[in-house]
Amino acid sequence: MKVLDLRCSHDHGFEGWFASEDDFLDQTRRGLVECPLCGDKSIMRLPSAPRLNLGHAGAPVATEPPAAPPATAVMQGMWVEAIKHVLARTEDVGDRFPEEARRIHYGESEARGIRGQATEAQREALSEEGIEVVALPIPAALKGPTH
Repeated sequence: MKVLDLRCSHDHGFEGWFASEDDFLDQTRRGLVECPLCGDKSIMRLPSAPRLNLGHAGAPVATEPPAAPPATAVMQGMWVEAIKHVLARTEDVGDRFPEEARRIHYGESEARGIRGQATEAQREALSEEGIEVVALPIPAALKGPTH
C-alpha cells in the first residue's frame, strides 16, 4: 500500500492510499481521485520522503515534541465539519431546489433549511427575487455513506 501526499488545484492538501504507483496513475487518469474538500479532480502528487522500516531497532527517540498541524490542515478539518453540520440540518430537495426555495420564500411551503442543485442562472434569478442562496461545494466523499 502506498500513501501519497496529494494537492488539488485549490491548494487543499490530503493523503491518498493506493495499491501501487500505477494504481494512482490509473485512478487519476479515469477521474476517480478527487479532493475531499472541494471535489476538484485536478490532483497532483507532492514529493514525500520514503518511510523505511529497518527491523526491530525500536522506536526513534523524539528530540522535539510533535509539531502542531499546519493552520491549513486545521482549517480544512473545520470546513469538513461545517459541511457535515449543513448536511445534517438540511433537507436535500435535489434539482427541485429553485422551485422549493420559491415555495418557502412565498409562504407556500413550511420554512426549513434545504439544499439541492441549481444552475448559475437559476441562482441569479432567485437572488433577483430576494431569495438568498449560497453555492456550497460538497465533496463527493460526504454525499454518501462513509466507511
